[in-house]
Amino acid sequence: MKESIKIHFKTTCKELRTFLALWSTQSLSQLGSSMTAFALTLWLYEKTGSALQTALLSICTYAPYVMMSIFAGALSDRWDKKKVMLVCDALAACSTVAVFALLKADLLMPGHLYLLNVLSGLMNTLQQPAGDVAMTLIVPEKHYQKTSGMRSFSNSLITILNPVLATTLFSLFGMEVVIAVDLGTFAAAFVTLLFGIRIPKIRDSGKEKQEPLLQSARGGLIFLKENGLVFTLILFLAGVNLVASAFDAVLPALILPSPQGGEMALGLVTSTAGVAMLVGSLMVTFMKRPKDRVRVIYLTMLVSLSMENFLLAFTRIPALWCLGQLIGWLPVPIMNANLDVILRASIPVEMQGRVYSCRNTLQFFTIPVGFFLGGLLVDKVCEPLMAQAHPGGLLKRMFGAGKGSGAAMVMFFLGVAGTLICLVFGQVLKKYRYDKV
Repeated sequence: MKESIKIHFKTTCKELRTFLALWSTQSLSQLGSSMTAFALTLWLYEKTGSALQTALLSICTYAPYVMMSIFAGALSDRWDKKKVMLVCDALAACSTVAVFALLKADLLMPGHLYLLNVLSGLMNTLQQPAGDVAMTLIVPEKHYQKTSGMRSFSNSLITILNPVLATTLFSLFGMEVVIAVDLGTFAAAFVTLLFGIRIPKIRDSGKEKQEPLLQSARGGLIFLKENGLVFTLILFLAGVNLVASAFDAVLPALILPSPQGGEMALGLVTSTAGVAMLVGSLMVTFMKRPKDRVRVIYLTMLVSLSMENFLLAFTRIPALWCLGQLIGWLPVPIMNANLDVILRASIPVEMQGRVYSCRNTLQFFTIPVGFFLGGLLVDKVCEPLMAQAHPGGLLKRMFGAGKGSGAAMVMFFLGVAGTLICLVFGQVLKKYRYDKV
């Protein structure tokens, strides 16, 4: 028995040798980049004391991703995947070097960071579809679920580690050391990709290169329109992202003002989400193939969006907040892995760049909308409503008193909204079943 397991392990490692090299080095580089982004947030807040100016860093990175994804996918399908990844990595590293140079010359200003983050966001917009297609090309179909779980695992680990490492290095040694670590991890990933990774070519009829860019990008939208399962799943996840991003906007307003809360409690609750995703990633890596992947996707999100929001809405105990995060985030890697398998197996590899990029725009545009709505509901609707509520009334008994009670009310509304989205799409998705891979 042990011998057969050992043989199976060796065979799997051999089949995934290229993936393991690319995944490990790219994950290391991503950790370095995340550390720099977090440290720059600390640096900017120290310099300006403005939460809005600090938040603009993320907005400048994310806006190009949402706006340009459709075109990026069309370009990615035309170009060599390895070259796209190398060029994007190199340009992103150049922006990091520019930050380092400006910092050493004592010339670094918020405007510089915003411009450089826009460049970084554009590079990520091009690199992600190329990287997603590259993973499809180097991974055997039977290992899609396993490798998706491994990628979720590394992303979760980065989420947990980068704030701790960045804060430690920034506090002890300054911004320069954080950037040096980032550039070191970039160099390791770049050299490995350049000399150690061979990405198979896609057989190309030449049609994509002859098409105008807009027509080529439109091809991704046409594919989605003609493939009901994939399109419905993307719309479903857009609804999920709307609720999840509103949750992220409301969470600090719920925990920071609470007598049992504060900064330490918020940090603990946030880290719990990373731990939950880490555990979920390990689970899905070794999980057997489900009978119906579609059913797994909407049931995991039903549990996540309903139970977590309701638990946080009605409790004021940090341990229960952490429990809510565990319940809410543990199913996310399981959902992601099953979605990833469906997309990779359903979309022709020569179209994956375009379709993934269209997916990114349609599925993720609701995130900034959710952040805006979450903040608006807390500040302008629910907190004023709770401030005027009768001291012995139903609202006070349900959501508590004082600042933060309005955020608890928004959590309740998000729980209702998330449940309804899952139930409605669950009915629509019942006509689809996916058990091919």
